[in-house]
Amino acid sequence: MRPDVLNPLFAESGSLKGVGPGLSRPLEKLGLTRVKDLAYHLPDRFVARRAVANLDEAGVGEQIVVALTPREYKQSAGRGPFRVMAEDTLGNYIALTYFGRASYSGKKQLPLDEKRWVAGRLDQYGQMWQMVHPDHVSEDSAGMLGQLNEPVYPLSDGLTQGRLQALVHQSLEGLPDLPEWIEPGLAAKMDWPRWREALPLAHKAENAQARDRLAYDELLANSLALLLVRESNRAKKGTPLHGDGRLRAKLNLPFELTGAQKRSIAEIEGDVAQGAPMLRLLQGDVGSGKTAVALNAMLIAVEAGGQAALLAPTEILARQHAETLTRMAAGTGVTITLLTGRDKGKARESILMGLLDGSIDICVGTHAIFQDSVAYRNLALVVIDEQHRFGVGQRLMLSQKGKRTPHCLAMTATPIPRTLTLAQYGEMDVSRLDEMPPGRQAIDTRVVAQDRLADVIEGIGRHIAKGAQAYWVCPMVRELETADIAAAEARHALLSEQFGETVVMVHGQMRPEAKDAAMERFARGDAKLLVATTVIEVGVDVPNATLMVIEQAERFGLAQLHQLRGRVGRGSQQSTCLLLRGDALSETGRERLALMRETQDGFRLAEEDLRLRGGGELLGTRQSGDTPFKVADFEQIARLLPLAHDDARLLMERDGGLSSPRGEAARMLLYLFERDWGVQLLRGG
Repeated sequence: MRPDVLNPLFAESGSLKGVGPGLSRPLEKLGLTRVKDLAYHLPDRFVARRAVANLDEAGVGEQIVVALTPREYKQSAGRGPFRVMAEDTLGNYIALTYFGRASYSGKKQLPLDEKRWVAGRLDQYGQMWQMVHPDHVSEDSAGMLGQLNEPVYPLSDGLTQGRLQALVHQSLEGLPDLPEWIEPGLAAKMDWPRWREALPLAHKAENAQARDRLAYDELLANSLALLLVRESNRAKKGTPLHGDGRLRAKLNLPFELTGAQKRSIAEIEGDVAQGAPMLRLLQGDVGSGKTAVALNAMLIAVEAGGQAALLAPTEILARQHAETLTRMAAGTGVTITLLTGRDKGKARESILMGLLDGSIDICVGTHAIFQDSVAYRNLALVVIDEQHRFGVGQRLMLSQKGKRTPHCLAMTATPIPRTLTLAQYGEMDVSRLDEMPPGRQAIDTRVVAQDRLADVIEGIGRHIAKGAQAYWVCPMVRELETADIAAAEARHALLSEQFGETVVMVHGQMRPEAKDAAMERFARGDAKLLVATTVIEVGVDVPNATLMVIEQAERFGLAQLHQLRGRVGRGSQQSTCLLLRGDALSETGRERLALMRETQDGFRLAEEDLRLRGGGELLGTRQSGDTPFKVADFEQIARLLPLAHDDARLLMERDGGLSSPRGEAARMLLYLFERDWGVQLLRGG
């Protein structure tokens, strides 16, 4: 059970003063449903303001605090702005301009002939100074001291900076004094404040030590939880699998295995022969041959008298795997079946019976293969495809399906930097497929300016006329009113005018049935051009699709661009990837696109992506979704995770584990960061 001292932090944000139904919705959009979420909702940046005695001391575009005296109200005709004409101590006039309903608060905050201190951005309107929607108005200068270095938080519709700042301030009141979980020597060396001081400091002026301390806490909690899972897994009893090679000898693959594939198969064979269940991650770039390795692993299980299951994140991927495995295993005599949520009635009963009596050797499917109603005679090995879609909690759930804990092989086609591998899969051993099969052609990658769009569309017409297929990827689904972001729906409409019903569209907001139907049309070859958002990033395998167009490519990260490019080049024909770029390229965007042209090594691109993101051009990891962390950003992960990993091992191996005084504090840390899958494994926890 969670320690009582933490309960106030886990209270709903609705318990805070001023939070009613109207505020709950925007808070929920940001994931700020509890007091703790608000306390850890750290600022993206700080606005540095300068206090000036008069407007002559300030420059256009500068953030300032200045004393002003309102002299006149001016209401424009119709829906025009409301202006408060005010003067500084030298008699310079400035228009404090409000639009819409904000005019009411302008009049209320700025009574005529009474001095006020005003904070905001100084602009010019014609020949006059102007400040649009001042950020803060105060009756005395002391009330403005806190606005000279003001935090700026990520917002959602319906929330203002002022309202969110007030809620964050409430969430930080009365923080409990928690025991220290960081190794004392490390905390002193890094000059980190204690947790109770660090959290409020991180919301004030930019404080690197406080933010590093909080990031480290999160990384330590994660490292410790993964270490506990690993230790717990080693203590479990698995079934040692000793395959005799009879089925693998019958495999008649149309290609020679690479050295990396042979090495990975040997590592897996060594793992599954042990008494403890295997937990191994197979990392391989697009087209590196993970499926062949997974099939060899599953055949070892079947040779040893067990069954194997392959779990895929989507039904389309599951069907694709079932077809590929059946084709590869032809001649071995192994029975492979597909089980999805669509299977009903007698067909489903027949599959369930086959799994129960052992006549089905390998089962491929979505989450349906692990429902309560599905029982196996002897499930010995589970393969999880696209591992990043399944968290540690789900991996633990799967371990309950066999009589003994089955061996687990997780696969991902997303090359992950070594640092992030440690962060996300620290409880697993890792195999890397870092060689490409011989004969696989490089994808011709070109960067094309957006103003050549007409030429690109014309080229697609020629491509389709030859009988080939193509992808067109857009960064967003609908146009934003304030941004020139290409939209899948608008692009689909334009391309459909040109190419008719041969164009289909897929994006994340479509109903699953509609999405599957469009994908299947494209996979069958009935549709020639697939317009999509990044939902096609993983797993679609259409060898006849040899052209990929990525619009506004500079908006994507390197790893994502590489995954998208990997949708083509899957057959024997030469493939091309066109990266359409906008005019306003940042230095980082330019470097990304140059790297895409230069290399097709996914592991190198992943490392470079981490380096470029660490430079701070993108928002922190809290917005990116690329890591399991809310506090630590990419740069902090790269710098602090190795320390956290070593500290977690030190605690468990030298400092008395979780029963020592520091270990008791570490338990608190696990609850604080909700590493529940680690907490479940605490003895007596």
